[in-house]
Amino acid sequence: MHAQLFKQLHPEWQVVLADHKILIETIEAQLDPGIITPPMHQIFRALTFPISSTKVVIFGQDPYPTAGHAHGLAFSVDGKINPLPPTLRNIFEELASDTGTEKRTNPDLSDWFNQGVLLLNRILTTEIGSSMAHAALGWQTVTNSVAEELGKHDVVAIFWGKTAGELKGYFREEMSIESVHPSPLSAYRGFFGSKPFTRTNKILLHNKISPINW
Repeated sequence: MHAQLFKQLHPEWQVVLADHKILIETIEAQLDPGIITPPMHQIFRALTFPISSTKVVIFGQDPYPTAGHAHGLAFSVDGKINPLPPTLRNIFEELASDTGTEKRTNPDLSDWFNQGVLLLNRILTTEIGSSMAHAALGWQTVTNSVAEELGKHDVVAIFWGKTAGELKGYFREEMSIESVHPSPLSAYRGFFGSKPFTRTNKILLHNKISPINW
């Protein structure tokens, strides 16, 4: 089973992350498939999309710890999950308020991903039932390099929360959108009303890039 993770990466990401191949294999050797989330085959799902087609990146912290929730895209869950994770519910509330559309109900954000929205947690795995269990495995080294690469392109970067905000230095200020985290603990301190979705599309259009259909 070991040494399979690197092969999940899109070839463009394999080139960028080649220097981290041994680190990724070292992390992989420490993962117990029976207790981690997301499942092994979905850990690098966010990085299966080509860099050259990526328009936006939204940084998260680490995967949902509830069994069956995380599926490799930050903030997203499988379409069958009900009720929605509270953080995602808040994201959809702000989305409706920001764009003036009906509140979204489908919690699977694959449609965003397929349009070039990279939904990336800084820490790519955790243990079921335990947030931040893998904070010391070394994932941040990998995701820092992802951020560094994206910062070289005209990619809009959305930073929700303190952990995500640590990556701000890789991106030009005019390409960056920042607020507190959408979790129930902080959303009322500046996430609601931050209008990240329309602001993102405004930046994309300014750069002559087609907007996202949120």
